[in-house]
Amino acid sequence: MTGSVDETAETAEAAETAEAAEAPEAAESAEADEAAQWWATAVSHVEPGSIELRERPIQQLIGSASLVDVIWLLLRGGTPSARESALLEAALVAGVDHGPQAPSIAAARMAATCGIGLNNAMATGINMLGDSHGGAGQQCVEMLTDVRARHATGLDWDTAAQEVMADWQSRSRYLPGFGHRFHPVDPRRDPLLGLVRDAVADGVVAGDHLEAALAVESVLRRRRAGARPVPMNIDGATAVIYAELGFPAPLARGLFVLSRSVGVLAHAWEESGQGRRNKGPVPRGVVPARLPPVQGA
Repeated sequence: MTGSVDETAETAEAAETAEAAEAPEAAESAEADEAAQWWATAVSHVEPGSIELRERPIQQLIGSASLVDVIWLLLRGGTPSARESALLEAALVAGVDHGPQAPSIAAARMAATCGIGLNNAMATGINMLGDSHGGAGQQCVEMLTDVRARHATGLDWDTAAQEVMADWQSRSRYLPGFGHRFHPVDPRRDPLLGLVRDAVADGVVAGDHLEAALAVESVLRRRRAGARPVPMNIDGATAVIYAELGFPAPLARGLFVLSRSVGVLAHAWEESGQGRRNKGPVPRGVVPARLPPVQGA
């Protein structure tokens, strides 16, 4: 038998009431899902009582993984071999500091005397690491990758280097990673390249980017015969390491910034303890020279 009209109406009304009750819950669930996706990340996952880095519980990393290993883990999603970790660590150590001759270090020290706090002093120095000061490593990886790509088409290393160098120097007279305004020979070059050569011999890295860098250096040496040499500098040597380890070019800059931040911190901390205020870029007894007025200004 079919139900009465009243029973049918009551059933429909109950269904509508249930749907109305479920609607806010569904909306809240959708909003929660959207919020969860807003900062969705594979780098880390944090819940009450739990911290995971790339799905590795932090308690498993503490005391067993080095800082370099964790840097690799966060950037690459895996763990390096012992030799890869040692090579990355060597590059990071080599770039930590270059004294107040480096604008980023000098700026951090000046900032520390202005009463802005250690974190802001560090930020001041780190924010000066741009294309001209701090970006050469990234640019060098890009250049060496170009050389490697041309070599892969069948050109010998020297010819590939010459073609890429001509292309780069059509836009700027500087070749990133080569020459140093302060060091005739950068003392960090040989130790770093020696480690790369050992890693190539042991099959840890392929060695193509090393060959590309040495080809560029060889072309420069012949081109500048009798003049001041322009050997590979810290940016070039670390670019070789970062590229051989498989880091994309932008991360060569990021890793240099990470490395140099150690020196920025040390200098800012030292300066903050010396009691000087508003320390300028030149000693007080030096008065900057006056330039002639600009015509029409």
